[in-house]
Amino acid sequence: MKDFIINCIGILLILVIVPGGMLYFAVHMPGESFTGMSPELNEEQQLLAENLSVHVRKLAEEIGERHHELPVALEAAANYIENNFIQTGYQPYLQVFGEKQQFRNIVAELYGNASADEIIVVGAHYDTVWMTPGADDNASGVAGMLEIARLLKDRNFNRTIRFVAFANEEDPFYFTGNMGSLYHAKRARDHGENIVAMFSLEMLGYYSDVKGSQLYPRPLIWFYPDKAKFIAFIGNLPSHSLLYDTIGLFRKHTHFPSEGLAAPEAIIPDVRRSDHSAFWSVGYPALMVTDTAGFRNPGYHNVGDVPRTLDYEKMARVVDGLGKVIEALADQE
Repeated sequence: MKDFIINCIGILLILVIVPGGMLYFAVHMPGESFTGMSPELNEEQQLLAENLSVHVRKLAEEIGERHHELPVALEAAANYIENNFIQTGYQPYLQVFGEKQQFRNIVAELYGNASADEIIVVGAHYDTVWMTPGADDNASGVAGMLEIARLLKDRNFNRTIRFVAFANEEDPFYFTGNMGSLYHAKRARDHGENIVAMFSLEMLGYYSDVKGSQLYPRPLIWFYPDKAKFIAFIGNLPSHSLLYDTIGLFRKHTHFPSEGLAAPEAIIPDVRRSDHSAFWSVGYPALMVTDTAGFRNPGYHNVGDVPRTLDYEKMARVVDGLGKVIEALADQE
């Protein structure tokens, strides 16, 4: 009887300790999320906020809804991105794919030096779902990518930084052969490319200080803030090391609240909902950087996703911080 009781206690301890340890591993991040009043934007950040607004308004107001059933608009968005890369001083190239209808990823690279074969991908999809102008989803992510490319241009880094604007993240192409990020990731794996980090910029612009404005998948509701005033970094378990490094650097360099999660995809499937999951599928470490989409933005995937709902000053702080993170990672040997 004594042995039976000891065995039962042991089993109970395992049932408590193992899930507790996994939960701590998933939600505990290095450093402290910023609290308090942010300082005034400096001159470079003010320019950044203005540029972000210009990009978002171009894509979401002037071009508007853009997907395979509106090919002229989708092409206009691709042309805008390509021309912006050229104006910044890059020599972009295209990845063209698709059988019945052709689509394109737009790629620009900042080649590294000592560790040029190690590649950091910074990506964002430029398509939308039906019946939405797609300001937050995902003109904000494209704008962030374009501005990071501008901020880092003419710098010398050890690693190569690759900027990619992806077509077709949204349904009906998500995780099909016509998903731009999946096409890119599979080709990279087939060619033996050493992608050491991938950042999917997925909705960067919606924030709220209202209590209860932030929602979560059920397992996470007890561990994170209830105000939608932070940027989130989401990884899977194999990307845990990249997540730790990234959020530690972001918190070191940025006066803006941040949260992180390294989640098992099978338990919280929502963590897959962007282009980073294409890179997970072929074994590359990747993170989603996001304002959490429909868990806070009432305009998500509807007509309310318009430029005036975004906070460009907060976006500027986030993008400035991301630029510093990528700069630090690219200088590693």
